[in-house]
Amino acid sequence: MSVGETPKTTAAPVDRGRMDKRRAIVEAALRVFARVGYSQASLDLIATEAGVAKPTIYNHLGSKENLFRHVMTETAARSNAKTLDVLEAFPTDPDGLRPGLEDVAHKLVDCYCDEQSESVRRLLYAEAVRFPDLFDEVRASGPNQFTDALAGRLARLANAGHLRIEDPERAANQFIALVYEELPGLSALGTRPLDPEQVRRVVTAGVDTFLRAFGADAPT
Repeated sequence: MSVGETPKTTAAPVDRGRMDKRRAIVEAALRVFARVGYSQASLDLIATEAGVAKPTIYNHLGSKENLFRHVMTETAARSNAKTLDVLEAFPTDPDGLRPGLEDVAHKLVDCYCDEQSESVRRLLYAEAVRFPDLFDEVRASGPNQFTDALAGRLARLANAGHLRIEDPERAANQFIALVYEELPGLSALGTRPLDPEQVRRVVTAGVDTFLRAFGADAPT
């Protein structure tokens, strides 16, 4: 190496390797927890699923409980990042309000109904008694952030006179309920595929009901 030349380092590839292995463990753990539940899941099963040695899990994420908590919060945060991207296409003018809301609703449903999101949701409710604090933590790192962001978009539409909304946060929760809450029953909590036509009907009816309740010409 010549004088003044910057020494080469292997830190970045090593760090990347650790991150990739950690991600593999988290994704494998989610699959195992979703398949057999928290009680029946073991670090041996998770290690086999991830293709790593059991001590590797301890080195990265510690005990089964710590791993479960990390899996739930990290997956919820990743899913939330995807749902927040949905709002990039949120409508801002009255002419495109209905089709814009339908587009947002379809993209939101796609996010909520993907395999990992459904797995986290099932586990969250199944283990709420065992981990009541985790229920609140996952909600805070995922759905609550999206609801707040959606409420902000709805408030802007209301301030511009395109919607009639007194409580944007409640309206945001009601929008989500109208376009999504029927679907978990139709998919048996994400365990069977949804019929795209069913989804389209649910979304269309949900947006129609929302606009009848909150549209600028809605009855006061």
